[in-house]
Amino acid sequence: MITAVIIDDDSNIISGMRGLLTLFAPQIDIIGEADTVLSGIAAIENLKPQVIFLDIQLTDGTGFDILEKINEKQGKIESHVVFITAHEEFAIKAFRFSALDFLLKPVDPGELKKVIEKIIKTIEKNNEFSNIELLLENVKKEKNNFKRIALSNSDGIHQFEIADIIRCESDDNYTKFFMKNGRVILISKTLKEYEELLKDSGFLRVHQSHLINLKYLKSYIKKEGGNIIMQDNTNIPISQRKKELLQDILFKQISK
Repeated sequence: MITAVIIDDDSNIISGMRGLLTLFAPQIDIIGEADTVLSGIAAIENLKPQVIFLDIQLTDGTGFDILEKINEKQGKIESHVVFITAHEEFAIKAFRFSALDFLLKPVDPGELKKVIEKIIKTIEKNNEFSNIELLLENVKKEKNNFKRIALSNSDGIHQFEIADIIRCESDDNYTKFFMKNGRVILISKTLKEYEELLKDSGFLRVHQSHLINLKYLKSYIKKEGGNIIMQDNTNIPISQRKKELLQDILFKQISK
């Protein structure tokens, strides 16, 4: 069995989560509950659960406050954290940049099953949960000012400076990340998700299969349908509908 605690200030959410976990994830053993920051910290310290289902907004603070206090006391978080939240755009973006799981209220059974399956697959792996520290770093920042991103694949969770990503390439339902140091990492998420995540960080999707970091754009070649050369010397095609947008961006950069 996988031990877990639920921290939420809504008793209906707690009872609802208990019911959903009983039906759809019987391998999860709820060993504790809490409804405040203080009781949540005590539950985690005393029970040491493998999984924490954590609400963002609590009566005496936030779920982030709990993680910060545990981090300060123990040096690191040693539990899988699954946030339960209303649709809070900034928080959700921070979760995605940090490769952390979240469930939107009301909790969808299908999404819950996906999260539990992911936890079961990774529970035996050696994980330092450093992406929780990245989350705490990100939630303190101004909106859309994230500097690092966590990428999760079968090998574990890897953190990178966003500025070191040259480009991303679609590979069916996977995305390949090409890094400044030559490293390539394959992630089991679509390019569309990363387009949405990185569009405010200087990235542009120039083709259905290519998302580029504009700061690594070396040259733009108009002939033969149009393509661009990146600083790693890769040749990237440009879709017809993105040519004008790219030209506008380049013109603005030259005009500065």
